[in-house]
Amino acid sequence: MTQETNEEHSGVVATGQNHSIVSTSSVGTAVISSDAVQNPGFPEHRKRVTDLDSKKEKSAERVVYTLFYISIAGSLGAVLAYMLLPIESGELGAIRLHTLFVGLGMALGLFGIGIGAVHWGKALMYDGEVIDYRHSVASDDAVRESAAEVFALADKESGFTRRTLVRNSLIGALIAFPLPGITLLRSLAPQEHDPIELLRHTMWDKGVRLARDPSGVPIKASEVTIGSVFHVIPENLHEAEHMLDEKAKAVVLLVRLNQAELKEPAERKSWSYDGIVAYSKVCTHVGCPVALYEQHTHHLLCPCHQSQFDVSDQAKVIFGPAKRPLPQLPITVDDEGYLIAQSDFLEPVGPSYWERLK
Repeated sequence: MTQETNEEHSGVVATGQNHSIVSTSSVGTAVISSDAVQNPGFPEHRKRVTDLDSKKEKSAERVVYTLFYISIAGSLGAVLAYMLLPIESGELGAIRLHTLFVGLGMALGLFGIGIGAVHWGKALMYDGEVIDYRHSVASDDAVRESAAEVFALADKESGFTRRTLVRNSLIGALIAFPLPGITLLRSLAPQEHDPIELLRHTMWDKGVRLARDPSGVPIKASEVTIGSVFHVIPENLHEAEHMLDEKAKAVVLLVRLNQAELKEPAERKSWSYDGIVAYSKVCTHVGCPVALYEQHTHHLLCPCHQSQFDVSDQAKVIFGPAKRPLPQLPITVDDEGYLIAQSDFLEPVGPSYWERLK
């Protein structure tokens, strides 16, 4: 086979024994085959029973708004179950009943909205096939008028304005459904104690030894070398009735720096021992564990939201969303050389929003 190039027409001529083909298309032009599959168009529209029988249409409408009313009843029932079936006693039977009826109420709330909306779309909304052509993006007056017409047509086809019972019951169900979730938020806050007081007092007290986490082995000052980091808990943590709750408040990060690098105000010089400082491990932003230490910069990093604290300068915030320094635990050593606390923290540990209540 040979090829000749016609520069004037940018065409291609191919010759063979029994045929020749001439193309005048420029290089890179797509060629559509003459035997491509043709668009078959839309099949004949099949009307639903609700389109043919007005009684069936009314029946479907009743089913839809009944499901929305069931959703409302379920959502309100979950709220009532939360209020009338308390779990403060801690009894297993009470917790089971509470969980069962709150869960059933929330399930009905979601089930009613979901099935009702699907049945509305399947049985009542316009179901004709249409083509949505893609046009260039524009926002002139004509387009806005066209958009308004589309909304008006959608309202007409869905019957949202015309079917008042369906519309109003749906709005009621959507309003009622979030109520159980909002009600359950009440359980996230302490009910019998002031949060500020709960976070102000930990298991640290005068003479309590600093111990390794999680072994509980006491730490001697001689074991803490410059640049080293210890995760610390109170030695008497195992005596706590609610050990995990107490540990969450009392966890401490112990670091030793060169004494000359510490920036300590006069009133805090006695809070450290020979360059060893102890700070709360609970971030003052939302309470995540501050556990990443950069030895050369003396920066502590919270991995949750990237707050950074300068250990050499009273754990002040140098970056991120935290608004106050990490609380410092005053420490010293006992007669045997073990590190001990001088007192509890002198300010509440954890997120700052507890302090903003007062």
